[in-house]
Order: sequence, then structure tokens, then C-alpha cells
Amino acid sequence: MKITLIGTGYVGLVTGACFAEVGHHVLCVDNDREKISTLKSGRIPIYEPGLEDLVKNNVAAGRLAFSDSTQHGVEHGDVIFIAVPTPPQADGSVDLTYIEAVAREIAQCLRPGQYRVIVDKSTVPVKTGEKVAETIKRYCSKGCEFDVVSNPEFLREGCAVADLMQPDRIVIGSRSQRATDIMKAIYEPFHAPIYTTDINSAELIKHAANSFLALKISYINAIAAICEAAGANVDEVADGMGADKRIGRAFLNAGLGYGGSCFPKDIKAFIHISEELGVPFNLLKEVEKINSGQLDRFLQKIKNKLWVLKNKTLGVLGLAFKCDTDDVRCSVSIELCQRLLNEGALLRVTDPRALAKARAVLGEVNVTYCENPADVFEKVEAVILATEWKQFRNLPWRDLKDKMIAPIVFDGRNLLDYKSLRDMGYDYIGVGRP
Repeated sequence: MKITLIGTGYVGLVTGACFAEVGHHVLCVDNDREKISTLKSGRIPIYEPGLEDLVKNNVAAGRLAFSDSTQHGVEHGDVIFIAVPTPPQADGSVDLTYIEAVAREIAQCLRPGQYRVIVDKSTVPVKTGEKVAETIKRYCSKGCEFDVVSNPEFLREGCAVADLMQPDRIVIGSRSQRATDIMKAIYEPFHAPIYTTDINSAELIKHAANSFLALKISYINAIAAICEAAGANVDEVADGMGADKRIGRAFLNAGLGYGGSCFPKDIKAFIHISEELGVPFNLLKEVEKINSGQLDRFLQKIKNKLWVLKNKTLGVLGLAFKCDTDDVRCSVSIELCQRLLNEGALLRVTDPRALAKARAVLGEVNVTYCENPADVFEKVEAVILATEWKQFRNLPWRDLKDKMIAPIVFDGRNLLDYKSLRDMGYDYIGVGRP
């Protein structure tokens, strides 16, 4: 099938590459000409495991191409996916400027006699699909045929290719059987359960799912605080809880809390949506409160152990908001670094993929960027593990101890074997661990 993706960020580029991989003919469109030029030259502007090979192979096979022209995209695609940013606003609502602008552009490019399916792929508030349909109808020529569909994405950065190629489920929100049948044909090669709903329900599914996962993270972090007060081990509590198939072990990992470009934004948006609908979702306000409090609690642990932070050099392992990505948007690690710098600390930092993006945020003052993780340990008062990269677990911890002024480790992700580190002579402080 001929498919157009408008927007070549994490969602648009991964979705387009995976559609091409199963045989569809895909055109990815973006108004950022520099980004399109980068993609046409064979370079990938983001890091996502497996994505670079997927893009290069499908470009070579003639199934994937790039353009900065919406007109070209509308002419090419029988199905047009909108995958543009929906950034948060100060009041928690979502800025739908890009969605509206793209809907208007699509409308102006439609021609009578063409039938197009317009798909909201971006995460949007409920009833956005209705607004997109109204906008296209308002600005398109008479006689144009189209349907609007909601098809929320459930991609996790760091494993987005696998999530799309082997999805748990596919949600199609539509009021047109014709559009639904076309969407089913697109997803047939993925062999996943398909849930068909109305548009509003599909839009709510994404916010409801992300909010529930964030709730699980905040729940286990609240349990971690109780474990610390009681002398219990949050890992063992989580294992016992997770063995119950009604609960499951996923997202029950205590740590610094959730971050990234999705969870914080989606929780705020869902709170705002519920209030606008007259049904306040106060539970999610507590989820936010617990999450923001995690960093406060962790920073206090550092202060309790080191006392004054001013002019002390600290090492930080990990800057991306999670492992297997270079994304530092709403990264808890970046926020921790900023707060440590505000306390007057000097930092030695590293990340396997996110150094360049972190540098653009943290700057050069009082921060040393280390390509080699071992260099982080050089004459530091303590090391803080802030992102759960597996590489950090396998560092030669016994040898690195001698580089440090004091062998203190603050494990913000409970990634490390604390018993082994203590046997090596480290003073280990985790989250909810004895």
C-alpha cells in the first residue's frame, strides 16, 4: 500500500521504516528541510536500536523515501499518518498547533475524486479526531472524500522497532468501515490482535494506558520509601507482588521515577482533560506528586552522606531518560545534574549515546564529559548511577574503586548488585534497599 507519514521524529520515522519493512511503499514528510536532507544522505538524526539498518535497507529497496512537501505526501499516500509533536503547555494541556496546521495543509492538498484516510498517530487529547475532521472539511475543496482515524502508538524508546514489528495490540478508532478495512490491511503483516473502537475511545486508550504504567512506577516508589523506613527490600516486595498474574512484574522497578517525552506530558494532559470534562482525576495528581518527590528524596540521600556539595566532584553514570536511547527530554538524570550544579557541585558525566544532547542542555561550566565511563571515577567523592544502561552493571567496579576519593555509590536505578559492591568495600545507597 502507499502510505505517507507526516513528521519524522521518533514515532514517524520508526513507523515509516517498519511499514516499509513489511512491504508498503512509504514516504516520510517533514517541513524541517535540514532533517530531510540528513535522512536523504543516509544519516539518522536519532538513536534507536535497529532503526539505522531498517532505514538504509528500505531506502535501498525503493520502499522508503523522504520529502519536505506535504503536497507530495498527499499525492503519494492513500493513507496519511499525522505524527507531529504535541508539546505540553504550562497548564498541562497539549499544544495542538502542529496537528491543526498539518490538517489544514492536507485539506488544501486534497483533490476531488481522491479518497484518503487521515490517521492521528500522535498522542492527542480525546475529541481531537473530531477537530481534525472538522478542519479538513472546512479547508478542502468540494467533492473531496476522506475519513479520519485514530491509531495511537505504543512505542517505547529504546525498543521502538521491536514494539512496532511485534506489537501487543493495534487500536483502530474509526466511524467508517471503509477506513477500518484499509487500516486492517496495513497492519495485516504484523500478525497482532486488532481492537476496533470509536475515535474517542481510541484516543483515551493511549492516555489511560500510559497513566496506569506511570501509576505502577509511582506505587512501587512509594513502597520503596516504606521499605527504607521498615528495613525491608523493595526488590523482594516487587518480586512477590509481580508473581501475581493480576499485577505483573513490569514497571515495578523502584528508582528515580519516570521521565522522558511521554509519561510526564501524558499524565499532565490526562489530568487537564479530565478536569475539562468535569471529572477530576485526582489519583493522577498523587502519581505526579510521588514521582517528583523521588528526586527530592534521592538528592537528600546524597546530601546526608556527603554533607556539603559545593566544590565536591561527583560522577554521574547515564544522562538519557532511559537506556537504549539518546533522548534527554525530561530526563530525571539531567534534572539531577542541574540540581547538583545549583548546589555548587562539579560533575564528571557519561552516557553511551546521549553525551552530545546532554552537553547542549547542561553546558560546559563545571561539567566534564567523559566518553569512557571509567574516567567518571577519577578523583570523585561519589558516583551516581542515574540511567539503567546495562554497560554500567558490567564495569570493572573493583578496579575503579581506587580511582575515587571515597568509594560511595548512589544507585538511582537499583541496577547494581549491592551485595557484591559492599563486599568490594563500596558504601552503597540504593532506593528501597536495605
